[in-house]
Amino acid sequence: MASHKWDIDVIFSQNDDMALGAAEALEAHGLKPGVDVKLISVDGARSAFQALIDKRLNCVVECSPLLGPQLMKAVKDLMAGKELPLRIITDEKVYTQENAQQYIRSRKY
Repeated sequence: MASHKWDIDVIFSQNDDMALGAAEALEAHGLKPGVDVKLISVDGARSAFQALIDKRLNCVVECSPLLGPQLMKAVKDLMAGKELPLRIITDEKVYTQENAQQYIRSRKY
């Protein structure tokens, strides 16, 4: 990698562990994650919130594993013959460096 010009502006990761691994790889090559390369992750684990606060990640799109009760209600309603809405909106958010500190203590995962 040292022999090639760095030409990456943004890394999008499908989960927090991938984003945190990318941050480590960037640091190992003398780059500052969250500054030299923007990092976006999908999940929302506490470790990603800490990385937002530390300014190593720029954005975390929540994909909550706590959707079980909402899913089970939909399954039970369907099995009971109820008509489900075409779209079920889940309660998930997008977090940034600016708002991570506000939410980190309330994280359940």
